[in-house]
Amino acid sequence: MKTLLVPLLAVASLSACATNRMSDTDRLALYQAHAGEPVKQIRNTNAMGWDRVDDQHIVLNMRPTESWLLTVSGPCLDWGRGSPVLRLSSTGPYVMAKFDRILTEGSPASCRIEEIRPIDVKAMRAAQDAATAQASAGT
Repeated sequence: MKTLLVPLLAVASLSACATNRMSDTDRLALYQAHAGEPVKQIRNTNAMGWDRVDDQHIVLNMRPTESWLLTVSGPCLDWGRGSPVLRLSSTGPYVMAKFDRILTEGSPASCRIEEIRPIDVKAMRAAQDAATAQASAGT
C-alpha cells in the first residue's frame, strides 16, 4: 500500500483574525458553494497542506490554485485539532472516493473518503475578499 504523508501546514484562515473566525457550518457552506461536481479520483501527489472543516470534511490543498473538498466517514477527524500528520491511503497513483482512506498519525482510527469535489479557489478567494471588505465597511 502506497501512503502519502501530508504534513500539517498553517493554512490561511478564512477570516482576518481568530476571534472573528467563521463557524464550521459557515466555512463548510463557503467551500460547498465554490465546489464543483464530485470526481471519482485525484492524482496522489504531495499536498501543500490540509484544513479540517468539521468532523466530516477536509480541504486538501495540492497547490496554491488547486484544492479539494473531501467528505469522509468514520472517526478519523475526532482528534481535537491536534494531529500533526494526515495520511492518504492509496494503492496506486490516484486517491479514489469510496475506496481510499484518511488515517491520522498515532491513531488506529481511519475513515473512508466518500466524496471528492474540486474547489474553485479563485472564486472562493474573491468571495472571501468581498466579505472582508463588506465587514470592514460596516465597522
